[in-house]
Order: sequence, then structure tokens, then C-alpha cells
Amino acid sequence: MTTSFKSVLTQGPHIGLWLSLANAYTAEICASAEFDWLLIDGEHAPNHIPSILAQLQAVAAYPSYPVVRALQADTAHIKQLLDIGAHNLLVPMVDTAEQARDLVRATRYPPEGVRGVAAYIARASRWGLDAQYTHTANDNICLLVQAETVTALNNLTDICAVEGVDGVFIGPADLAASMGHRGNAGHPEVQTAIEQAICTIVASGKAAGILTSDDALAKRYISLGATFVAVGIDVSLLAKGTRQLISGFR
Repeated sequence: MTTSFKSVLTQGPHIGLWLSLANAYTAEICASAEFDWLLIDGEHAPNHIPSILAQLQAVAAYPSYPVVRALQADTAHIKQLLDIGAHNLLVPMVDTAEQARDLVRATRYPPEGVRGVAAYIARASRWGLDAQYTHTANDNICLLVQAETVTALNNLTDICAVEGVDGVFIGPADLAASMGHRGNAGHPEVQTAIEQAICTIVASGKAAGILTSDDALAKRYISLGATFVAVGIDVSLLAKGTRQLISGFR
């Protein structure tokens, strides 16, 4: 790619798709649709480092930007994701600016951070072919954090102010549960909180992101300034399509 996701992140909208099938073959099928970005889910999908690597390899030939969601805010896990070539990370459950600062350090080589240095044996540097990788990686890694609790929204301004955080992604399902509306992200209180959060993120100069399979909601969030919006999930598309197919014969 001639550009990085980080460099265009605030210039959206960038329309994405969630990859939760944990399979390189289906990831490539989805990549052939040429969404702007694809989220490889390491939190809720049955993924591990080798399966995430396989999906990164499968989508590399396509124009979609791959984003990898980490299992959790764990420095060692993040190090492995970066080394296999994940340039764009989404980290779940970030509630405070302190947590966000720790994540920035986890994605940076010393002295700015604590990332272990072994680039010469890593896919990230093309196994040493990119001799400048350790000198450029700190500036090129795109770090996106998820705000998905009431606590996170209360701290949102401070999270957005953390240098090195490139964007904030609102998690509607977990936010709804945190607000006492589990399973009802469409509740008016939740939607009001989401809209206010998007406006806060945009006002800070950072990119705002969200996932919704509701076309009208997606367009509403984009109108508020959200620039990376996922509009579907591979699992849901497969489930819906197969169920619709068989229903016509019953």
C-alpha cells in the first residue's frame, strides 16, 4: 500500500467489515469485496497468533487496510501482533487515560516505549529486508482504543488527549450493558451517549469509529463525523444468508 491507515484515518468515511470466522479463506473472500478496512477479531473470535497471521497474509494482496483487535491490553500479546505485521491495532476495554498511555508504550520501541526489539526475525520488517523498520515503526503504528463502558465515556476527553492514540472506537454492545441496557444498544439513552461520544472524539481531533449493521445508524454516525465505521460481520452475513436460503424451501 502506498498510504497507511493511520495517515487517512480522519479523512473518512472508511467503511469496514468485521472478520470473526477466524479463517484465512473466508477472510480473503471478504477482502475481495474491497471494503476500506477489515477487522480481524482476536477478542471474541476463536483466533490465536497463527490464525491472525494467516488472515493478514490472505488479505495482503487486496486494497483493504487490515486492523487486528487484540485479545486484551497485554504488552506481550501486543508485541506478538506487531511482530507478525499488524500495523493497525484495536485494543478493547480501555477505560482510562493511564491505560491508553500504557498501550502507547506497548506499541513503541525504547526509549519511547517498551516493545521488545527482534525485528530482524519478524514479518513486520520482512525478516530484516526493511532495515529501517525499527527506526520508523514508532511513527507508523496505528493505535485505536475501544471506549465501551460508562467509565470510559466519563474519561473520554482525557483518553483522546493521550499522544499516540490515533482513534477511539465506541463499543455499542458493551456500552449498553454498562449502562444497564444489556442487549439493547438501540436504547435512546445508549444512542445519546454514543452520539455525544462521537462528537467528543471528533472535537479532540482524533478519529471516531463504531460497528453497526443498521444502515441508517451507520449513516447517522458518519454524519456526526465518525470516519471508520464497520457495517457488518462475516458470521452474521453467513448466518443470515444460509437461513434465508433454506427458508425458501420450507
